Amino acid sequence: MLMTTTHTIEGHAIVEYAGVVTGEAILGANIFRDFFASVRDIVGGRSGAYEKVLREARETALAEMAAEARERGCNAVIGIDLDYENVGADGGGMLMVSATGTAVRID
Repeated sequence: MLMTTTHTIEGHAIVEYAGVVTGEAILGANIFRDFFASVRDIVGGRSGAYEKVLREARETALAEMAAEARERGCNAVIGIDLDYENVGADGGGMLMVSATGTAVRID
């Protein structure tokens, strides 16, 4: 499955558009991750735990989107947009990643 943020795929002609496909992932961040992230915020640096959660959520959302495109008989997704949001009480505790694109069949 070819997936891209661009609206064309160089060297391939789009022979069919099958509509918008999406994938979502909502993951919880546990209390220990939150605690260590807050410590990291105070002393500076990157939060490896949150980066891992973000990566997993993004990969899950993209995989769901690709699966929906395959179900429609497509072999590519173009125009992909990724969005990240905090959801839940006070905007914390859960992370949502959504992926949206256009399913296409290319030659």
